Amino acid sequence: MSRFWLPLLLLSACAAPPTEEPAKRPNFVILLVDDWGWSDAGYLGSDLYVTPNIDALAADGMRFTTSYSACTVCSPTRAAMMTGQYPGRTNVTDFIAGSSFPHEKLIPPDWTMALEHRHTSLAESLNDAGYRTGMVGKWHLEPRGQPDEDDYIPEKHGFEINIAGNEWGAPASYHYPYRREGNARTMGPLPPGGEEGEYLTDRLTDEALKILDGWRDEAFFLYFPYYTVHTPIEAKQEDIAPFTSRVKEGMTHTDAEYAGMLAALDRSVGRVRAKLEELGVADNTVIILTGDNGGLDRDGSGHPTENLPLREGKGSAYEGGVRVPLAILWPGVTQAGSLSDVPVITVDYYPTILDIAGVAADPSHIVDGESLMPTLRNPDAKLERSDIYWHYPHYHGGGANPYSAIRDEDWRMVEFYSDGRTELYNLAEDISEARDLSSKMPEKVAALRVKLDAWRAEVDAQPPVDNPNYDASKAIR
Repeated sequence: MSRFWLPLLLLSACAAPPTEEPAKRPNFVILLVDDWGWSDAGYLGSDLYVTPNIDALAADGMRFTTSYSACTVCSPTRAAMMTGQYPGRTNVTDFIAGSSFPHEKLIPPDWTMALEHRHTSLAESLNDAGYRTGMVGKWHLEPRGQPDEDDYIPEKHGFEINIAGNEWGAPASYHYPYRREGNARTMGPLPPGGEEGEYLTDRLTDEALKILDGWRDEAFFLYFPYYTVHTPIEAKQEDIAPFTSRVKEGMTHTDAEYAGMLAALDRSVGRVRAKLEELGVADNTVIILTGDNGGLDRDGSGHPTENLPLREGKGSAYEGGVRVPLAILWPGVTQAGSLSDVPVITVDYYPTILDIAGVAADPSHIVDGESLMPTLRNPDAKLERSDIYWHYPHYHGGGANPYSAIRDEDWRMVEFYSDGRTELYNLAEDISEARDLSSKMPEKVAALRVKLDAWRAEVDAQPPVDNPNYDASKAIR
């Protein structure tokens, strides 16, 4: 080579543009609120609750007006979150360990009281793809009091870190040391520390932020299933005080202490977002904020909130039991202030997150949900499916008798196992499910029943069975 060309080659090499750094994989934060009612936030229309950070998240991202939990109670929804499968398929169909109604006409099937290892969890899929994975809060997917319960802890389902998650669905108290005399409930492990005056939602948020601090340079999945706003209804006095004088006769929401719990939740949401900003990863982090089932609707029961205009609440067969808030923020993709009326359900988060992450699902693992990516890019984009389903072969103190249900476009049909009775509602015209149209529209009922029967057969949903100890004189349902 000529000596004349060598300096030119070296100069050319020095002047070449640097290669672009590969794009960082998106991070994920799921904020799952326990018993969060459909109107339990400022942006959802509450006349009492003040939630500026939650409202800001909803305003910055996409709000879903027709979002559903996979079940009317918690454990089935949590299993659906981790698997992308309907409760009818996982057979985790009630909260663990369920309730006893010994004299009713039907008894539950031999349902599953744990997240089984035959499933590939969302955390396992992401961890196998190189994501850091952590869980802070309520797990409630272990068999309670069984010798093998430690085989089902979060760490055995793909989470590197587990703080406070075990077989229990609620703390004995939200105030340090989180115990109460005569109450056996004990949360999962908290790191050492804690002091008088500490509040559980604040403490769990502290721990979540510490985890994020350690992951600033790595792709991560943080699952933060709050214990709040599940009972016991307990808030910090300083969070209750601002609401006490605001409660007036005729208001929809009137429980100042519940409002205080929501204030602590809101503060936590704001702190998580602030930490993501501080770490410089907010623009690359997808946040999903939703609930595990409907709110504890008062309905004459003394429960703390009100789901109007929805019918009933947690533990019921109706919209108030399964319609929940949902806001998703995907920076650079979701349009600020966008609104979608596409019906979505818990099983959709599993394929959505894997789709955004570019991670292929385990081919042996069935996924019932559908990726929401098209809708997140365009709020008017519809999903391929038209139907979503529920299956709850149990009785519940919230009012439910064993039932299955289908939503097909604007129609929702509920079928009760005890007598085969159906109820049919057009939710576009009757969101309160006040007008049962089943007797007026037998053809629609028949068509929906065909779909519901086919779905139950496809997922192998377990029906309730006859109760040999049925006693009509003692039955309460």
